[in-house]
Amino acid sequence: MPGLILMFFVTAALYAAVGFGGGSTYNALLVLAGTDYRAIPAIALVCNVLVVGIGSWRFAAAGHVHWRRIWPLFALSVPMAWLGGRIVVAEIAFMGLLALALFASGIAMLVQRERADPGGPIPKPSWFEPAIGGGLGFLAGLVGIGGGIFLAPILHLLRWGQAKAIAGTCAVFILVNSLAGLAGQWAKPDGYDRVGALGDHWPLFPAVIVGGAIGSALGSGWLRAGHIRIATALLVLYVAARLALRFHALMTGAT
Repeated sequence: MPGLILMFFVTAALYAAVGFGGGSTYNALLVLAGTDYRAIPAIALVCNVLVVGIGSWRFAAAGHVHWRRIWPLFALSVPMAWLGGRIVVAEIAFMGLLALALFASGIAMLVQRERADPGGPIPKPSWFEPAIGGGLGFLAGLVGIGGGIFLAPILHLLRWGQAKAIAGTCAVFILVNSLAGLAGQWAKPDGYDRVGALGDHWPLFPAVIVGGAIGSALGSGWLRAGHIRIATALLVLYVAARLALRFHALMTGAT
């Protein structure tokens, strides 16, 4: 457990520095530590809430969250995150989905580009934002992530707004999807004691709170966000590769 606590602390610090929660990497670290896969999404989602909760409040208080504009992103994401969290997934399927999510999130962080002046937004149909939100929300609930790590590069590509507005939107997106996904996990009809699992892993929660606070301070200070993002992406891709090897071993053993 001490090694896992340290890794959760480092993950929270890195992700918080670029405005994310870290759910995808928490999931992978728990898998590699041999945690029962049924408990993993709930633990990761609680960590997400703890890391992005304060960040969401700070962005909103600073005026970087435009509630009237962002609601289409949440219109479908919240119910779909709950639905995804409620679905019972086999261990092999869970691990495969998580490995794919990690690889995709690592690549998304590497290619993300922030523009000081993004220019006007790219025109898009009215259904686009609810559809994107719904898809990411479902994935968030299913495997225990917040979805913001995928939303951010999409919004940057669409020239949706300034970097801080996108970061604030993603922080709130992660928070509400994590809460909805957690509610879905609680309603999952598999009889597993998730409350007990959370209690067994309680030292991880203060670790991510402290790591998240330090990461937020560093990210808003002298460290360059681009360098932090690249370091985080490399960590994610490394963990994804290890998880993919574990998934391959499971598949080989199952055949």
